[in-house]
Amino acid sequence: MLGTAVFVYFGFGLAPVAALAWLVPLPALLAAPRLPAWLALAGTFAGFVLGTTRDWGFYSRSHDEPLSLGLTISAGFALTLGLAVLLFRALVKRNRAMLAAAAAPAVWVGVLYLVAVLNPAGIVGTFAATQGDVPVVLQVASVTGFWGVDYLVVFVAAVLAAVAAPGVARLRTAVLGVVVVAVCLGFGIVRLAQDDPAPQRVAMIADDATGWAPTDPAVLKSYVDRIAALPPDVRTVVLPEGAFGTDTAGLPGITTPLQAVARRRHVDIVAGIARTDGTTKYNEAYTFPADGGAPSVYLKWHDRVTKAGHDLVFPPVDGARAGVVICGDVAFRTPFDGYGRGGARILYLPASTENDNGTQMSRSALLRGVENGLAIVWTGRTGELMASDGRGRVAAVVHTGGPFTTLITDVAPGPGGTPYSRLGDWFAWLCVAGALVSCLFTKTRRARPHTVEA
Repeated sequence: MLGTAVFVYFGFGLAPVAALAWLVPLPALLAAPRLPAWLALAGTFAGFVLGTTRDWGFYSRSHDEPLSLGLTISAGFALTLGLAVLLFRALVKRNRAMLAAAAAPAVWVGVLYLVAVLNPAGIVGTFAATQGDVPVVLQVASVTGFWGVDYLVVFVAAVLAAVAAPGVARLRTAVLGVVVVAVCLGFGIVRLAQDDPAPQRVAMIADDATGWAPTDPAVLKSYVDRIAALPPDVRTVVLPEGAFGTDTAGLPGITTPLQAVARRRHVDIVAGIARTDGTTKYNEAYTFPADGGAPSVYLKWHDRVTKAGHDLVFPPVDGARAGVVICGDVAFRTPFDGYGRGGARILYLPASTENDNGTQMSRSALLRGVENGLAIVWTGRTGELMASDGRGRVAAVVHTGGPFTTLITDVAPGPGGTPYSRLGDWFAWLCVAGALVSCLFTKTRRARPHTVEA
């Protein structure tokens, strides 16, 4: 329990150490074959929840994820790992070490995938997000979705634990582990070596001092002045989600100045606007083209408070074919896969995180980019400004601070649609099926003991 708690504390959650994430499942998996089933489950659950205390301060002051919800999320992850440990234990005790190593991560992925499908809020913050700054590991997501990254992290720990289990055939399990890891990392190396299109210069500007959807004209003027002062080679500037607030009648007071500065500076501008029309709320991202034309409007797809959108938006911007998404959409496969299939190469993401979860959310967006071959330009009102290419390499990142933060960088458009864009969550469903089939082997009689291999 203590080992699990330590590794969860440092290797999971909002500020993980990527290398330690691979060790999170290991103590529970090592101990499970040597413990009664109830104690293996209880120890895993308690250790995991105890390890998440690092994030409880954030939950206690969060608007989107209050403490009650945060504890529920922690308990959900803890229970999921506990179920994976139980199946691992049952299979190892039946001398099915290789199956145990493959089945434990299938349980983790399968259960969390079903939660993601059923949960109106989607899912973020799994093991995949902990690897957001390790692009060689992330490339498997272009085929399997980020579920493949989650599987790999738990799989490595399960192989180590299976090899260390008493009275099992170790060599075959070790060979399986080496082959799977070698294939995944080899694929990552090859994919990262491929050429990218010529980069384009982008800017991200965020005011994290005025709060959500300010209506003060001075805030708008400050943004306009900063856009006007950008270097002449900047082609696109992205402002945060809810950078401005207005009702429908007051909308021209925001769009007209932004349209004018876009034309004057010949720069494409993407800006989040929170709009009300009577009792209906809209969370929108307006893209003002550099030629001064009428803006295109993306309506956030996944929002429990505002009216939900359902259309992809490909704004007529300079450079690579682009799309627009807003912050919390990263918790879902859609609309990212639609942009991948639709020929987009770069996504502009106005966002509004809550400082502490800025890295987790921006890396979740990066993962969606790898899944679908899309570069990401992420502008969080509080948290992070980040740009990444379509293979998950961070081009530049800075934490917001002070009244305004500006980040200017070059980012290469992505390669576009991937196997995952076309095939969807096939791997997650395979894990669901694999976990269920593996459970059948726990009902069989204990296999004949093997001679332990060196």
